[in-house]
Amino acid sequence: MYNAAFANARVRLPASPALVASVRDVAWAWSGERCERLSRAAAVLRLDEGVVPFVCHLRAVAARLGRGVFPAFDLLELYAFVRPARFCVPTPRGLAEALMLPLPLTPEEEAASLFVAARALIAELTASPRDDALPIALAMARGQWRWAATVLAALGSEVPPPAASFGFGLHVWTRLREWEEGPPPVPPDSRPVEPVEARARLVRLLAGVAEPRARQLDYASTAAAAFLPRDAAGQPNIALIEAGTGIGKTLGYIAPATLWAEKNRGPVWISTHTRNLQRQLDRELDRAFPEHRIKADRVVVRKGRENTVCLLNYEEAVSRTGVRSEDGVALGLVARWLMATRDGDMIGGDFPAWLADLLGVGLTLDLTDERGECIYSACRHYRRCFIERSIRRARRADIVVANHALVMIQATRGDDPLPPTRFVFDEGHHLFQAADAAFALHLSGRETRELRQWISGAERSRGSRRRGLRIRLGDAANEDAATETALGHVERLARVLPDAGWRQRLVAGEPVGPVEAFLALVRQQVLARSHERDPLYSLEAALQPPVPGLGEAALALGQAIGRLLEPLRSLMRLLRDRLDEEAATLETGARQRIDSIRRGIERRAILPLAGWQAMLRTIVATEPSATDTLASPNAPESADFVDWLAIERFNGQEFDVGVYRHWVDPMQPFARAVLAPAHGVLITSATLRDGSGDEAADWQAAALATGVQQVEVTPTRAMLASPFDYPAQTRVVIVTDVNRDDSRQVAAAMRELFIAAGGGALGLFTAISRLRTAWRLLAEPLEAAGLLLLAQHVDALDTGTLVDIFRAEENSCLLGTDALREGIDVPGRALRLVVLDRVPWPRPTLLHRARRSAFGPRDYDDRLTRMRLKQAYGRLVRHSSDRGVFVVLDRALPSRLLSAFPEGVVVERVGLATALTLVRETLHS
Repeated sequence: MYNAAFANARVRLPASPALVASVRDVAWAWSGERCERLSRAAAVLRLDEGVVPFVCHLRAVAARLGRGVFPAFDLLELYAFVRPARFCVPTPRGLAEALMLPLPLTPEEEAASLFVAARALIAELTASPRDDALPIALAMARGQWRWAATVLAALGSEVPPPAASFGFGLHVWTRLREWEEGPPPVPPDSRPVEPVEARARLVRLLAGVAEPRARQLDYASTAAAAFLPRDAAGQPNIALIEAGTGIGKTLGYIAPATLWAEKNRGPVWISTHTRNLQRQLDRELDRAFPEHRIKADRVVVRKGRENTVCLLNYEEAVSRTGVRSEDGVALGLVARWLMATRDGDMIGGDFPAWLADLLGVGLTLDLTDERGECIYSACRHYRRCFIERSIRRARRADIVVANHALVMIQATRGDDPLPPTRFVFDEGHHLFQAADAAFALHLSGRETRELRQWISGAERSRGSRRRGLRIRLGDAANEDAATETALGHVERLARVLPDAGWRQRLVAGEPVGPVEAFLALVRQQVLARSHERDPLYSLEAALQPPVPGLGEAALALGQAIGRLLEPLRSLMRLLRDRLDEEAATLETGARQRIDSIRRGIERRAILPLAGWQAMLRTIVATEPSATDTLASPNAPESADFVDWLAIERFNGQEFDVGVYRHWVDPMQPFARAVLAPAHGVLITSATLRDGSGDEAADWQAAALATGVQQVEVTPTRAMLASPFDYPAQTRVVIVTDVNRDDSRQVAAAMRELFIAAGGGALGLFTAISRLRTAWRLLAEPLEAAGLLLLAQHVDALDTGTLVDIFRAEENSCLLGTDALREGIDVPGRALRLVVLDRVPWPRPTLLHRARRSAFGPRDYDDRLTRMRLKQAYGRLVRHSSDRGVFVVLDRALPSRLLSAFPEGVVVERVGLATALTLVRETLHS
């Protein structure tokens, strides 16, 4: 029997120092409270001598030291083992706060706090061990986990001998609960939600928490228009509501949404774009469903398969630990999370983003089904699958929290037996961007390579988890000669698609097969005609006129694709016929698997291949034939889309090359696939309209950007202004004496502004190269001033983790690209200054050029830029007590864009010295 007192007596922390690295030097502490400051070079020398220290986030520490990863006791690994699926800011202060310990204030105190945190975690594990903790820890010990001896002692065990096998400890799938199939859902009723009912429900949700505000009540009653019965097919009830920050729109739409779900016994899908809002929405739903058990039944958070862990992938990774025992450490921490997770969401859910940074993507995020290789009911884990459970729960839920991309993908697939009829799109200003990605088509090296692997599986890649069509079909192929023949033809003809090493062959000028021959000429044309000079950005070139040989290569590739399409279509027909002919004898699981694979062949292979044929015809300059027309949102008429050639780059390295097709107006397919079939849609945002000053034009722009203009309805429209006093709470400053093209001047201006604000500053750049240059010039001076500097594309941390640290460290500063303005929600003094390095004009890509022509060159550019200014400014004030300053280091900001800021806010054009005075007066007076 486990004895906590016995275990506690045996626990001894490793006799190691603690290390906290900064930009300038290192705090090096010993458990006896002795601490010293070392240069980074001296610290690296000690590490090279074999010292194994305590650290918090090893990869980030190594990046600060300017060296590779070294042996260390990472407190975050211990935290993930003891407290799986629980949030923690990955810093010494964040650990202390999560463990309710005194917060360290200096680097020396941070180093010393790591010992205290380690003891607290071990004590917690000793006091209340989980049944699965010991077998998992034993498996991790076999993988040489550095914390193994300490953890096993806390669990009352010893380190096993090296030859011992404890891989079964990772077999946590055997201990997961199975889901049960229920009866088919009943179609919902069409009872309306009246405005007075929505207001009453909002009052109930706020009872005992806050007094309902007049504008929030107005919001709820206006939102009820989206929950009225539809009067004609193809004519949904649509409400467009812009609600300024502070209105309380989340509860404002939760009120009518939950009421409609109760009255009509059907789900309302609430779709967002950012993970932050999904988490916030999930928390707000506690008001409607305060009992955890009831909420678990009535609220479902849906993500795509690419977000959710695949248990078969996990099992296959575990099976390789017999050869690669060191993988047991990462898989053990994943196992602990699997036993604690709410819904298996690895991206944006309760799987810590910093854990993927520490353990590597291959043994964490790559465990999701990102390649569409699910074998459905043929999988031994089908009854425990997180995705299958959430799909079934969503059909019977009241509220389904999803994201824009998933909603669009679900709608275009059309495989839901009872599709949702009511939608709420929060962050509606992102719909255009989400649709642009969802309805695009790419004929590239990566896409064609992925399709070959989807069809043929791993082939010669030993140890790969990729499963081809044959494995997914299983007995369905072996039991029918015609199916086996068609499958054999598909596998043989799929060899025209690229194999491993295609990138290297293109660079070496040694392409193999029709796809690589075509892509080699595409790459040649892009390199010859691109005007991009920044190595961090992708290259692109117009499609016409093609270089010599490209048209012939496109023709040959189109013919090869046509030959592959024939057996794929035959295979799909054979599977469809089998569902018909064996309807009386097929078991439910087999029927579901065959039907899923049949639809997968159409969706994952036939539609893209036919779309690629259409793209190739553009290059060959032939008229499309009727037989190749796609009955899909991905098959627009020629006037509706734009094609171009590109070499995609990441961190200066080529990772893809191909032809890219995007809709000029992606809201056309969105309106057809999502809006028109719906019965009611609420689209809302704090920045839904343009803000040009012309109310009619602003609403027209909102209708265009949300797809409402494509549907023959007159939407309900409302604009509810923010309750905040922006003229009193904020200042907007344009600095006129800084040369935006001089990186040293820009960095010096940011340095002085950040110091004047005392931190809490967000610096936004329109180019990664300028961001990195600024970081090099800012890091040491800000640290000397006592300010922590974080940066995208520099720190070894994902963006979500950087924002979490920025939010937690009130006096920190964060550098990011202009796109960061979308995903940051930092209330209070943690964000009190926003600085833009220049006017955030749209990047002049070929796609942007086509849209300028379609939507009006100046109007389109101005609309996008005003929206970006509006969104960045909106980050400053989240509560009535907030104060903030918004600074643009670009004297060329046109006056016509200043309508992006709220009415009454005075925009001051001043020199840097005056701007510094304004910052101090506003934030410290």
